[in-house]
Amino acid sequence: MLLVSVVVPVLDDAEHLARCLDALAAQTHPVHEVIVVDNGSTDDSAEVARAAAAVVLHEPVRGIARASARGYDHASGDVIARLDADSVPPPGWIAEAVRLLARPGVVAVTGPGRPRDGGAVLRRVWSGLYMGPYFVLMWSALGRPPLFGSAMAVHRATWTAVRGRAHRDDPEVHDDVDLSMQLDPAWHVVAARSLTVEVSARPLSGAASMLRRTRRAFHTFRVNGRRANPVRRWARRGRVALRARASGSWPHRR
Repeated sequence: MLLVSVVVPVLDDAEHLARCLDALAAQTHPVHEVIVVDNGSTDDSAEVARAAAAVVLHEPVRGIARASARGYDHASGDVIARLDADSVPPPGWIAEAVRLLARPGVVAVTGPGRPRDGGAVLRRVWSGLYMGPYFVLMWSALGRPPLFGSAMAVHRATWTAVRGRAHRDDPEVHDDVDLSMQLDPAWHVVAARSLTVEVSARPLSGAASMLRRTRRAFHTFRVNGRRANPVRRWARRGRVALRARASGSWPHRR
């Protein structure tokens, strides 16, 4: 059985974190360790994590990329799952992530989020203005599905292969987009609705939040330079696909 480490970065989000940790305790596939990375909380987030028997790491340098990478580096499982503090995975979420990662050549898996609160109108707005555009636009730019930080899992070997390229010290990058860019465009990433988690609707809390997220997305593309170039990424994917057809194989992790 694959051992699964779950990394949850947190900053002043104790109430949501408690729900997330309760959901992890109810998983049908056992969790090897839960690593909560406290990024300088002034509330009782760290105490909530300890009460749930999670490993608590303190990352004093602010930035979700820095906090997430600290957790990934510490993880000892075969698989590293990443959730946000406001993520609430269903009971079979870890089992499904492990099942999908066991497919030949799959290096990472991810799923969407859906707002926990609000009615049909909010869900339509969420899908039309946030979640849908994120996957469509990023998929087009990356040449394959992007990772969504609230619901993703990778082989630990995948993180080890790319960790030196991640912009962990830049607080303005979207850490999930940045990690997505470090993965070779030809690697197999699975995006599955079966990995959907409930999340808060904070991304739609106002124009300022949306503008900040958009600005950080453009910044993440900029700092990745040629690696973020969509033409180069699709060309790389096409070249590898042609070679794979010729040899009768498809690339695994590199």
